[in-house]
Amino acid sequence: MVKTIQSQEISLRYLIDNFSLQLVRDEQFFREWQDDLPEISDWEKELLNQVKEGYFNLLQNPPFLEDIVRMAIVDPILFIGKFFLYPYHIRSEKPINLELADKEVIIRGRIDALVMKEQLWVMVIESKRAEFSIEAGLAQLLTYLMASPYPEHPNYGLIVTGGSFIFVKLIKTEVPQYATSKMFAIRNPGNELFDVLRILKRLSKIVINRHI
Repeated sequence: MVKTIQSQEISLRYLIDNFSLQLVRDEQFFREWQDDLPEISDWEKELLNQVKEGYFNLLQNPPFLEDIVRMAIVDPILFIGKFFLYPYHIRSEKPINLELADKEVIIRGRIDALVMKEQLWVMVIESKRAEFSIEAGLAQLLTYLMASPYPEHPNYGLIVTGGSFIFVKLIKTEVPQYATSKMFAIRNPGNELFDVLRILKRLSKIVINRHI
């Protein structure tokens, strides 16, 4: 009998034991979040500064729940980056299935936000409420990346927990490997949302160009 597990119940240990998932700590494995990043306009910076101000306003009016994180942080960044415009489109709560090799277990889940170009997965985004750590969303995001219909190429994702952001790269070889970027935080000096948007644009361009 096939057993069904929900993605939010999956731990990093489960992925290691059942899929041989490996963390790569070599900085050369995931250079895309650092190299050849595009510039962003003054208009984009002005809007991102407003997103930052909105974040601090929300902190003074808790609770800062997952839906609010999406509405106040994730959606505005996607709007500013023009990911709601052609050739992109956004899918919310997109269902996924990930099967173990023996077919006796199926992991089911729903992606919070999926940036797509036609049927191509460009960026998988997992949002968590503000008091959660990045680690709380890592296993869930990796599960979604492993379920990508394009396992022959690197897949990219983003975890957002209130004011913290981290990018993830997964390569689904025989032994799946993943790495993460550094953590970006709204609380840091300046506005690290500028970097978040630049990386989103860079990774999206990489994914699209390899399918042209």
